[in-house]
Amino acid sequence: MSSLATKTHPLLNNLPPFLTWRALGFRTICSGRLGFAPCEPAPPTPAPSVAGTKVLETFKEEFEIGSRLITLETGKIARFANGAVVLGMDETKVDYQEKQFAQGVIPNTYMRREGAPKERELLVGRIIDRPIRPLFPAGFYHEVQVMASVLSSDGKQDPDVMAANATSAALMLSDIPWGGPIGMIRIGRICGQFIVNPTMDELSLSDLNLVYACTREKTLMIDVQAREISEKDLEAGLRLAHPEAVKYLEPQIRLAEKAGKQKKEYKLSMISEQTLEKVSNLAEAHIEAVFTDPSYSKFERGEALDKIGQDVKKALEEECDEESLQVLPKAVDTVRKRVIRKRIIAEGVRVDGRQLDEVRPIYCESGNLPILHGSSLFSRGDTQVLCTVTLGAPAEAQRLESLVGPPTKRFMLHYSFPPFCINEVGKRVGLNRREVGHGTLAEKALLAVLPPENDFPYTVRVNSEVMASDGSTSMATVCGGSMALMDAGIPLQEHVAGVSVGLVSEVDPSTGEIKDYRILTDILGLEDHLGDMDFKIAGTRIGVTAIQLDIKPAGIPLDIICECLEHAHKGRLQILDHMEREISAPRTQDDRNSPRLATLKYDNDTLRRLIGPLGGRISVSDGTLTVVAKNRSVMEKVLEKVDFIIGREIEVGGIYKGVVTSVKEYGAFVEFNGGQQGLLHVSELSHEPVSRVSDVVSVGQQLSLRCIGQDVRGNIKLSLKAVSPRPGTDVKGVVEGSVPVNKQATDVWASVGDVSNGQNPELPMRKNETPGVNSSTSSTPAVLIRSAAECDEEEKASGFSQSSKSTLKSTLASKSNSKPKKSTSQSDFFSSTNIQKSTSFSQREREKLAECLFGTEDGDEDNKGTRAEAIVSAKNLKLGTKVAAKVYQVRAHGLVLDLGGGIRGMYRFENNEKKDFVVGDELLVKCSSFTGKGIPVVSLVDS
Repeated sequence: MSSLATKTHPLLNNLPPFLTWRALGFRTICSGRLGFAPCEPAPPTPAPSVAGTKVLETFKEEFEIGSRLITLETGKIARFANGAVVLGMDETKVDYQEKQFAQGVIPNTYMRREGAPKERELLVGRIIDRPIRPLFPAGFYHEVQVMASVLSSDGKQDPDVMAANATSAALMLSDIPWGGPIGMIRIGRICGQFIVNPTMDELSLSDLNLVYACTREKTLMIDVQAREISEKDLEAGLRLAHPEAVKYLEPQIRLAEKAGKQKKEYKLSMISEQTLEKVSNLAEAHIEAVFTDPSYSKFERGEALDKIGQDVKKALEEECDEESLQVLPKAVDTVRKRVIRKRIIAEGVRVDGRQLDEVRPIYCESGNLPILHGSSLFSRGDTQVLCTVTLGAPAEAQRLESLVGPPTKRFMLHYSFPPFCINEVGKRVGLNRREVGHGTLAEKALLAVLPPENDFPYTVRVNSEVMASDGSTSMATVCGGSMALMDAGIPLQEHVAGVSVGLVSEVDPSTGEIKDYRILTDILGLEDHLGDMDFKIAGTRIGVTAIQLDIKPAGIPLDIICECLEHAHKGRLQILDHMEREISAPRTQDDRNSPRLATLKYDNDTLRRLIGPLGGRISVSDGTLTVVAKNRSVMEKVLEKVDFIIGREIEVGGIYKGVVTSVKEYGAFVEFNGGQQGLLHVSELSHEPVSRVSDVVSVGQQLSLRCIGQDVRGNIKLSLKAVSPRPGTDVKGVVEGSVPVNKQATDVWASVGDVSNGQNPELPMRKNETPGVNSSTSSTPAVLIRSAAECDEEEKASGFSQSSKSTLKSTLASKSNSKPKKSTSQSDFFSSTNIQKSTSFSQREREKLAECLFGTEDGDEDNKGTRAEAIVSAKNLKLGTKVAAKVYQVRAHGLVLDLGGGIRGMYRFENNEKKDFVVGDELLVKCSSFTGKGIPVVSLVDS
């Protein structure tokens, strides 16, 4: 108080004796505030209340570790707590609950506030708890709550290590009995060089993330995530970490000397020597008999030990020994521990009869649930886990709201420990710290062998269901998870296996030092409970991927810890042999059950056109579209829909799905590949001659088409016949005129309205027409014959005149992609009429035939009629050409004639004309005109 007064009001120290506190009516000076007490002789005079300045006495320690300045401060906040410390490193301060205000962010929750502890907070709580728990005195069962909060974070340092060191400092300042301090350090390694206190950016490049806690001489806790680091390199990292962690101890001791509280005397719940001796005399021989009989199973052994406890209880009740009855469970457990440890140290034999380095019998099975993406069943002794794998889209990755680290996690391992696995009844609640810790350990072990995200962009979830537990279910999860991942077809680099190593030691009571010890490989649940440590080590044949060390005594020498690494390596290789015999390489993904994922690249404007899930799960990022489908058939449908909506880069020779948008005389326009237009020319519709485009395709019809190139204008040319098989009929026979003959009655013609749009028109048969004859013409006729009035109407609508060939040429030219060259026109014509190179036409004859139909290149129309030669041949067909034709079909209003060379023509009956023609009659005809579809119209020539 005096020092506070001196600092605030220096003149108060020089007051004369009569101006003392009471004489002036001063009541108190507290925390820098001045006040007056009312004076009884004088009436009260109200005075304004003036707020003074509160001074908080703080204590601080600063020191440097790994080039980072670290501060420990107490006295400013949480003054009612038994101990409170703020630890700072750079701009991060830890006072451990992660609250979003520490990084200037409002929580992304419905209530906009932090709720139940997140997974990471539970894990950091375990990091803090594991090293401090062994240092509380034996028999101290009072509740101790440590609350660590991140006050501010710059995102560069992970606050977990700082929180543990702050916890140690707070316990040192408190009046709680505790055998600290401890120091915790993080070690990374980049390019073979170890780094002390690495930043988050450095950790992303590191192949080692080692968290190490210790006292001045002994190890308390180890937590490792690595990328197959060798045992030798890991030992080097541990030996570097110890002296660096010790640097945290002295500042805590100095701070406690300045501001620490006097430790209180707490009543410890201890077992008296008299009680322990009495229980030992009653139970030790029986307990030893159970432990030396390896035929007992886990539950049989437990039942026998429980019976021994009940017998001891009855004996104490008969003696009315209330003191011993109160601590009986602890006393019996102490006797059990002493018996089993003595036998292991003296004889080197374990409760189940195994040698110290012997692994329990192993059973492996993969693919046991074939309907799932991946599954496995792993058993080691009585411990059994069932692991399953589920694959998903990148968008299904877990979103993280941590102060540091990545925002998402694409590989998740969820560990479940149901009550039935230990033959108990229990209620399942929310996140359990033990389940989260065991699952995270297995997750870190497997993460090292997963393929890079660029090679395998799936989100992967592994579920581990513990079916039976008798020691080290987390390491069984590593083994089962590795097999399930390979069963799912995930290209793991190596199998990962894990084993738990235990320790039984004999301690000198006078010094507390270990006199003798035994290392146990693959410990039972009972050995874990009665032993000194549970050292879980997972890795491949190449190196270690994950470690978790938990101990019970107040530290274990680092030399013993390093010795355990070799024992774990030998046990791990034995387990890997069994796993590789079951499944040694990733399975080929099954078409029925394995999901499919496709990643496509687009610009962002194009991606905006994609709407809806389309039957699969789609994730869109910057220029990348990823699709996950349940199986291959669904994937094909989704990609087909994506191609239709968005499209892909068009390649010549590529096959695309499209929809016919319009039908013209010269072909059809097709929308495909995300809205692009292509031309399907009439010559590319079919291997057979096509008279009308609408006979083959119709508006709205979906087609599979091949891109065959672009014309000079850049229009995309498509082909239907390129993806259609060639017909099995002999084309040459048709060209030569060997057509089937049907001399039966003829049929009436179908009108244009009778032909449904988009269907292959079939001419209706007469009642007495034999089915099956001329089936080729009825299914896909080479030409559709209509009445004269219909033909005239069609020609007028198309701009044609029976006497004007120049109009025909101008129309064809306008419908083509550019001004046609002679070779292009010849190619289109010969393709549409199915005249192939196998025919006997010479090049000159082909040119002449093309001139007849398309005219000369210079547009001279006057020569078309004068060049006609009266030869009975279809090789040089043009206006005025005389051809010997055969009747192909007889209709009510005219004839379908075979002009040779696969060309069909039509002849219209005149009024009152004789109609007694039969199929096969030979006629001499002359080409008089062409229809709008390019079909020759002929007239009879008098013989």
